[in-house]
Amino acid sequence: MATDIKAPTFPESVADGTIATWHKQPGESCKRDELLADIETDKVVLEIVAPADGVLSEIIKNEGDTILSEELIGRFSVGEVGKTIAAVPTPAETTTKESSSASEPILSPAARRAAEELSVNPASVSGTGKDGRVTKEDVLAFAKDGSAPVVAPASVPVPAPKAQPEALAPVFDGERVEKRVPMTRLRAKVAERLVQAQQTAAMLTTFNEVNMKPIMDLRAQYKEKFEKRHGVKMGFMSFFVKAAVEALKRQPVVNASIDGNDIVYHGYQDIGVAVSSDRGLVVPVLRDTENMSLADVESTIRDYGTKARDGKLSIEEMTGGTFTISNGGVFGSLLSTPILNPPQAAILGMHKIQERPMAVNGEVVILPMMYLALSYDHRLLDGKEAVTFLVTMKELLEDPARILLDV
Repeated sequence: MATDIKAPTFPESVADGTIATWHKQPGESCKRDELLADIETDKVVLEIVAPADGVLSEIIKNEGDTILSEELIGRFSVGEVGKTIAAVPTPAETTTKESSSASEPILSPAARRAAEELSVNPASVSGTGKDGRVTKEDVLAFAKDGSAPVVAPASVPVPAPKAQPEALAPVFDGERVEKRVPMTRLRAKVAERLVQAQQTAAMLTTFNEVNMKPIMDLRAQYKEKFEKRHGVKMGFMSFFVKAAVEALKRQPVVNASIDGNDIVYHGYQDIGVAVSSDRGLVVPVLRDTENMSLADVESTIRDYGTKARDGKLSIEEMTGGTFTISNGGVFGSLLSTPILNPPQAAILGMHKIQERPMAVNGEVVILPMMYLALSYDHRLLDGKEAVTFLVTMKELLEDPARILLDV
């Protein structure tokens, strides 16, 4: 029985998507819920899975094609696992097959493109895929060994390729190699929003510094008990999130946003936590943080980090947010000016903890210090509110008992 494979229903904030990868090719058998394809939107990567045990019979939308919500992208034949049927070739595959000899190895579309980019002769590559199919990984592994025969005009001498452990293509001595790849939709959307933030907001940044010794001492004293009780490590981010919640309550305009000519004040604190992933910067949102404990914050951030690395974050998990925290300190940043996440009015930047000599009661003391940066929209916030917010953050973090006592 044939079944249509359609793109999922995109939310209103997502106009379209792109076929990123087909994990199965026509004629390959699949088990129920096995991954068929990835669809990349400007926010998340959506997975298309097999509706039942059967065979992928046809690919209608190829990798790189733009698709709309619920658009037909392929067809699936429900049947026994391992059963194969005649694959319906795509136009590109039909042209390739007509011009190929019967003895030519079977290549997936991704493997064929990789062979062309790396100038690898497909006939020299041993396939490890189903029925001897040459996969993209086979081509990359063959090229990586440095033994790939290069396809080139006879009149052009080709030097022997030099093996490069991490290179995607052979690099020749004396060559100045360049590689052009398209932006992912997520990267392009992030770029668009960052430029939009700088062009539409009157962005200003104020700085302060915080002594991290009290929090570090508290962690050292209770980290083992905390992890044993809650099953998650005690990090710094939970303290910053809880301090931000209290500071936002005291300065509600920092938690507001601009909508046209209106100021929207939010009676809740949904804090976005910027997370770096291979596909780009994503900002999953902690909902109702005023009701979360330190353990809840740490556990949720850990889960978001895992999902971001695996590309499993949902659109709902990255929608909304009234305030954002970005931790560049994990990469070694000592000081930076974070860019607003529209339509939010402010974003807090955390940085590297570094020991510095500080004057305390007339004496020089070495303390672990962190610079804090608050970028804000000057159309909505005056310097008084922004500086007061950051000073409140500093006071709460340097005396973390105040976070728990609400004083």
